[in-house]
Amino acid sequence: MTENQRNTVRLKVSAEIARIVKPGAPRDVQLAAARGALPLAGKDLLTVLLFLCSSQDAEIKKTAVACLYELPTSIMVAVVKDATLHPQLLELLVRAKSGDAELMSRVIMHPAVSQKTLLSLACKAPPEILERLAGHENLLSRNPALIEAIIANPAAEKALKYKLGWREPESGEQADSQPESTDDAGEDVDMDEGRSHSELDFLMEEAEQGNLSKYQIALQLKVAEKIKMALTGDKEWRSILMKEANKLVQAAVMKNPRITDGEVLMVAKNRTSSDDVIRIILLNKDWLKNYEIRKALVTHPKTPLPKALRFVNGLTMKDIKNLARSRQVSNIIATAARKELELRLKKTGG
Repeated sequence: MTENQRNTVRLKVSAEIARIVKPGAPRDVQLAAARGALPLAGKDLLTVLLFLCSSQDAEIKKTAVACLYELPTSIMVAVVKDATLHPQLLELLVRAKSGDAELMSRVIMHPAVSQKTLLSLACKAPPEILERLAGHENLLSRNPALIEAIIANPAAEKALKYKLGWREPESGEQADSQPESTDDAGEDVDMDEGRSHSELDFLMEEAEQGNLSKYQIALQLKVAEKIKMALTGDKEWRSILMKEANKLVQAAVMKNPRITDGEVLMVAKNRTSSDDVIRIILLNKDWLKNYEIRKALVTHPKTPLPKALRFVNGLTMKDIKNLARSRQVSNIIATAARKELELRLKKTGG
């Protein structure tokens, strides 16, 4: 078998799809398909995007990749329910949607998913998906390399690593080759698999140049990459990464030297901010010089009670009155505010 034969994937597609993706198809039709503007069912759209992501036309391939990232989860979940889906389409979903827990949980259990695709997912998936992948013992027993890939993933939690044996991945282990499609009907269309992968990788690298939003890029980053971006990124990156569930990423955002008092205030006002983030704010003397930040910390449920009580005395009369009547704080804080209010009224003769 020649190298070219090994790198070729043959898909059976409908005549309609073949007219769109075969060489010589009208450019305007391909561009419309790349935008998702043609009336195609979910599986057909994904198949078309698979081919157009390797188009020789730069605009078409960039448009196709952008469309791929923006495909709604609801549509792709419906597509993955199809047991006849080609393994290459499942791999494409992993490359573009590896951070989508709902979708990836279905991809993991798809009968056509290849070991190569599962390995790719194990190497870059976030913690929630790694937990789901590790929960399928039959998959791990069939392919021990999955265990090593999960352990090597920077996003893997220590508890999960211990559960899996905490051993280093062996170098040079190869993933299983992809199975051939078993579809019986339709037209054969060849696609150079090696070229499609390199083109798609190239486009991922180009994404920061404006073809994809930072939010779309963030969905594909590994935890270590998110931490690096959180430490160095601009305000938009900080805003996106502050919404990450991973506490290490959130902490890295707070340690970004360019973070502003306004951003810190937004974190302090967000009642869902983690106790770790609130602790970081409390340890920064410069931030605590900001009155609005101190006021926000008083009412935040994750602020340790002694710290919150200490800030109560420094509030203005107006804010003390509001705090004394507030139902958004604990009784202890409200009581402390009422006592402070009474004390100030006595001092002023009010």
